[in-house]
Amino acid sequence: MGFAKNSNRSERRTANRSERQAWSRRGVLAALGAVPAVGVLAGCGGSADASQGTDAKSGSTAGASTKAEVKTPTVTVTPADGTKKAGFTSPVEVTVSDGTLASVEVSGNDGSTLAGSFNDARTKWTSTKNPYSGTKYTVTATPKGAAAQSASFVTKQPSETFVGYFTPEANSTSGVGMPVSINFTEAVKDRAAVEKAITVTAEPAVEVVGHWFSDTRLDFRPEEYWAAGTKITLSLRLKDVEGTTGVYGTQSKDVTFRIGRRQISTVDLAKKTMTVERDGSTLAGYPVSGGDADHTTWSGIMVISERFKQTRMESSTVGLGDEYDISDVPHAQRLTTSGTFIHGNYWASTSVFGSTNTSHGCIGLHDAKGANDSSVPGYTFYASSMLGDVVVVKNSGEKTVEASNGLNGWNLSWSDWRAGSALQARPRASPSSLHELPYRERSFSALPLDGRSSREHIGRAPCLRALSAAPAHPHSVPKRHP
Repeated sequence: MGFAKNSNRSERRTANRSERQAWSRRGVLAALGAVPAVGVLAGCGGSADASQGTDAKSGSTAGASTKAEVKTPTVTVTPADGTKKAGFTSPVEVTVSDGTLASVEVSGNDGSTLAGSFNDARTKWTSTKNPYSGTKYTVTATPKGAAAQSASFVTKQPSETFVGYFTPEANSTSGVGMPVSINFTEAVKDRAAVEKAITVTAEPAVEVVGHWFSDTRLDFRPEEYWAAGTKITLSLRLKDVEGTTGVYGTQSKDVTFRIGRRQISTVDLAKKTMTVERDGSTLAGYPVSGGDADHTTWSGIMVISERFKQTRMESSTVGLGDEYDISDVPHAQRLTTSGTFIHGNYWASTSVFGSTNTSHGCIGLHDAKGANDSSVPGYTFYASSMLGDVVVVKNSGEKTVEASNGLNGWNLSWSDWRAGSALQARPRASPSSLHELPYRERSFSALPLDGRSSREHIGRAPCLRALSAAPAHPHSVPKRHP
């Protein structure tokens, strides 16, 4: 029994060892079987920790990667940075990729700036106007949240240019009939573009409209004569305006003129008299002599465009042979470019004035040789007159002077005048070259013998046409300025 007992104890010990061994194996197996389960969970926790650690590390990496992916805004300017002969016929453009534009500034080395606008997305900016030619521009573009970026370019000079010579002179004072008249050095094909670039404004305000007499002449006037005391401003914005293919304007300037008192002189050649009205009252009355039956004087509204204290008039220049050559015609004032003047006359008998029309088309007043006798009508009328004064001729037996013959656009109705604007209505046909004018309207330019710039000098001009070596443009008036 004891063995057995021992044996039992021994069996129990054996069994216990076996159980321990079996437990140990089961435990191991269980443990081995449980490791993955505990590892996934722990691993989840651990993995979460590790992952957090890794994510933190990988977050740093991702952050770095994110930072690497956030691109710096790139600005592009057209014309390109550094361009030396950029075009000037298209607007400046600024675009940005990988961002938006906060601001854009474009400035020229001439002190000018270019305004512009953004598209809705603020990824593109376009200048409102084109850049000027021959100018260096600096573009400063600032993307939102980024540093400003700069570029610069220089625009090229146009190869062919034109200017407009204007009358009256800057800062001058003229009579109420003086239009603003502009002669261009090149024929203008795009009349609308050129006319749009020129404005004439008045104080007190009044509507002023342009009228094209030809491809080289554009005049401006209101419906009625200017009011006395008016200030007129001519604004020329012709720089880089393409007047004709490849030919660009160069002027960008403002000039002012003033209108003086209102003086209107009416010549009645049936009565052979002239009545001068100043600001609504009669100033003077003079006996005159006009063109004879073979050389009738133009009728209509004419404006004094030049004044000569003395001038030469010579008949051969108007196809009249050697009928006359007078070197010192006193107090001559031009009324047409074809050569009609109102002037003093010392060689005719005083009885002619007020009784007979004897001239070759001009209007004559009694005067004295030398142009210094202040007691005679020629002197007195000249002294009372100024450029831009109106002289109305009626009952001459001749048709109305062509509006383009001198500064005489007042002979057109307001509707006809407006029709000659490229910005108003259909263009009105009018003489555009010397050869299209009737013979008596063809003229040569009166040029001063002494080369002086003043219009009030001793010069050369015949009664019907001025003496000169070569013909000028039919609408030209000396002493115009660009």
